[in-house]
Amino acid sequence: MQNLTLKQLRYFEALSLHGHFGRAADVCSISQPALSMQIKELEETLGTRLFERSARQVRLTHFGEEFLSRVQAILRAVEELDDLARASRAQLIGRLRLGIIPTVAPYLLPTLIGQLTQANASLDIHIRETLTQKLLQELAEGRLDTAIVALPVSEPSLTEVPLFSEDFVLVRPQADAAKPVPSRESLREMRLLLLEEGHCFRDQALSFCSLQAVSPRELLDGSSLSTLVQMVGAGIGVTLIPEMAVAVETRSAAVSIARFSGLQPSRTIGMIWRKTSPLAKQLAQIAEVVRGSAAALRSHHAQA
Repeated sequence: MQNLTLKQLRYFEALSLHGHFGRAADVCSISQPALSMQIKELEETLGTRLFERSARQVRLTHFGEEFLSRVQAILRAVEELDDLARASRAQLIGRLRLGIIPTVAPYLLPTLIGQLTQANASLDIHIRETLTQKLLQELAEGRLDTAIVALPVSEPSLTEVPLFSEDFVLVRPQADAAKPVPSRESLREMRLLLLEEGHCFRDQALSFCSLQAVSPRELLDGSSLSTLVQMVGAGIGVTLIPEMAVAVETRSAAVSIARFSGLQPSRTIGMIWRKTSPLAKQLAQIAEVVRGSAAALRSHHAQA
């Protein structure tokens, strides 16, 4: 085992996660032949096969599955050593692996990246945009330092820091602009467009409308807020979007915006990280920058 290297373990983990030599090679920023050679040498060192190879994909052997769990533990331990070194500094320096949900990323990131860079020019920011459950998994596995999500996530192993709250607004066709704003009870009778399953924003919208189980014909799903708004502009139905998305998503669609009276649908956005992270103090500083970026974004929208 003396020839086994951390580089090989990282390549092995990437191939295990992606199940494809080309995609794994791209993630590792090496050529596919170089990745194949490293995996072959690893298998020769171990004296057994790690993968079953086919024309379209590769999958782990039984030994490969057991080996993966040990490899991930080793790689996470190495990451923690790096975190420990970074935590010894007053400011977070080097790589910041930041996850963020899709219903926040396009609207907050332009302001946030600018402010993070201004506050700490040495920060190397890596962004991962995906759904909450995937972010939670990658946080637990040590592949992310922190994530911006809708709270609560109610994971005992994670620290949750609320950053800001925002209301949801109703988006309907331009022709309906003069009509009374429907109540949430009335929304149940309308063709409501929502994000596809897996988005926490979908669950929040359904909760506001008190909708739990509905037939497929009553709701139409979209993959992004932009798609939903364009569908509304085409007269297909109505939708809800977070307030931070209004300026971006409605500028090129024939839609009108309405705010609900009485109880406002809303969400709380916050940052989460592992309670065991050595970077907790530095991540709390990052959270303050995120909070300031959100405030700057709201101020800009209010003046527009």
